[in-house]
Amino acid sequence: MSSPRLKLALLVTGCLLMQSMSAFAAGSCDRLVVTGSPDAPPYLWRDPQDPRHLMGANADLLKEAATQIGVKVELLYAGKRGQALEEVRTGRMDLLADTPLNGTELESLDFIHPPITRNEIMVWTRSGQTQPFNSLMDLHGHPGAISEKVRVTPVFDAALKEQLSLDRLPNLTQAFQKLMLGQVEYVLAGRYTGGALLQTLGMSKDLLAQPLPLDRPGLYLALSFNSACNDSWLRGQLAKKMTELAASGRSSDAVTRNLELWKAQLQQPTGATNQ
Repeated sequence: MSSPRLKLALLVTGCLLMQSMSAFAAGSCDRLVVTGSPDAPPYLWRDPQDPRHLMGANADLLKEAATQIGVKVELLYAGKRGQALEEVRTGRMDLLADTPLNGTELESLDFIHPPITRNEIMVWTRSGQTQPFNSLMDLHGHPGAISEKVRVTPVFDAALKEQLSLDRLPNLTQAFQKLMLGQVEYVLAGRYTGGALLQTLGMSKDLLAQPLPLDRPGLYLALSFNSACNDSWLRGQLAKKMTELAASGRSSDAVTRNLELWKAQLQQPTGATNQ
């Protein structure tokens, strides 16, 4: 018969083992360092009041999901989009908060499905445009413009390069100005970003979006293969929260709220020129 002291030692060891297994099952990561695009409002952009951090709809939605699963997140500015991707790919940061699905990145990132938000790429034309621009075929042979910051699906991007004559400009303001001057016949831009910027520029009655989006790229959370936080528990929990989010309608609420916030920031004298 074992001694009482041995029984106590075995009991304590068993309890510690159960606690350890429970902690492992629940995930060992309690803090995620997150980054993303600094120039993709209303989804994600650099906080003008705190330039070290990013803000936007994706930031709000990720923080909400992380709180529910008991993980803290900090959204940090890591430079331009390419620099942010490199920080996550190497594991210096854990997660991207707004990346489109890209086959070349599947070798270094785990994409969380479904996407946290979706963008809608619209055809913007001058008011009174009579030529129907509802498809890529309609746009063929007509000069257009697009901002280099606009992200589309890989299939759509390939079609643009193959079928259309597009002037790729540093920002959306320049693209809309060319449209106003009649130098191009259309601009491809996001529904929310385009509408907010036109309102700020005083062009909302002059330039309008055609009814149908041509592309609906998803913006995904993507965990680095090299992140110490990348485990099956975290991936599963994030996927569960993204699924709940897609069914709840909260994504559109967050986009609308951040769109208004971004529009207010654009009222500052130098705001609109950088979009």
